[in-house]
Amino acid sequence: MLNLKYVIISFAMDPVKEYITKHEKWSKQLQELRVILLKTPLEETIKWGSPVYTLNNKNVIGLGAFKTHCALWFFKGSLLQENQSLLINAQEGKTKNLRQIRFKATDQIPAEELKAYIKEAIAIEQAGVKSKPSLKNVIVMPPELQSALDNNASLKSSFNKLSPGKQREYCEHIFQAKRASTKASRLEKITPMILALKGLHDKYRKI
Repeated sequence: MLNLKYVIISFAMDPVKEYITKHEKWSKQLQELRVILLKTPLEETIKWGSPVYTLNNKNVIGLGAFKTHCALWFFKGSLLQENQSLLINAQEGKTKNLRQIRFKATDQIPAEELKAYIKEAIAIEQAGVKSKPSLKNVIVMPPELQSALDNNASLKSSFNKLSPGKQREYCEHIFQAKRASTKASRLEKITPMILALKGLHDKYRKI
């Protein structure tokens, strides 16, 4: 007599295969990509409903099926240096490091070329390379303002209490002045505002 428990287990489909079968339009390409990834040190799992391949629990590569294409995702794709030509930023201006290689229904999977991308992505994760900071979040301090802060402890303390956005506005305000006299005039004007913990454009924000 058959043991029903083992019959059920034998027919159970692994979640990645189930994902591939569900997206029949892309199943052939997804399966080819999966075969390539299974030959790497990456561990296969499911996250957010899609296959993801990790290294020491860090997301490295993912597979995705969409309406018009399927894709190979690189979680730190922006850090790849040697292999870049196939990478696409899915949401320009919004996506920081995530990149993808897209495949349409008629595309062949360039296995050897993809292996180079995957190898570099794994090497980046193994080396512990961190994501690049977004340039818009980097505050560059003008020397005139830095000097004023260094010579006035109260001013420096107040400046450090401001939000990064307000700090950046003050820095840009000084940088935008072309002449030294204008920089000095602007610095004199903003000093009491900083001490009062006000932003450069706060009066406009209240409107």
